[in-house]
Amino acid sequence: MSRTLTWVLLTLLLILQSQLWIGRGSLPDVMRQQQQLAQQRQENLQAQLANQRLLAELRDLREGQEMIEERARREVGMVKSNEIFVQLSR
Repeated sequence: MSRTLTWVLLTLLLILQSQLWIGRGSLPDVMRQQQQLAQQRQENLQAQLANQRLLAELRDLREGQEMIEERARREVGMVKSNEIFVQLSR
């Protein structure tokens, strides 16, 4: 009886140890997941910064005509009706 109990306990101990080192939730698995979490947090931070930039640009486009005028002047060469366009050549 005691010999059987010893083998059962040793088997349980081996199973628990194997789960600790190679199973789901093992130390290497936890380390890998922590690295993935850190990488995902970094990607989330970059995405948040990009979203903030886009939101600021969207707000400028919705609220201000200055950005629209600036783009039209720079990209298309537009001028207002009461302005005089002067081109300097070098």
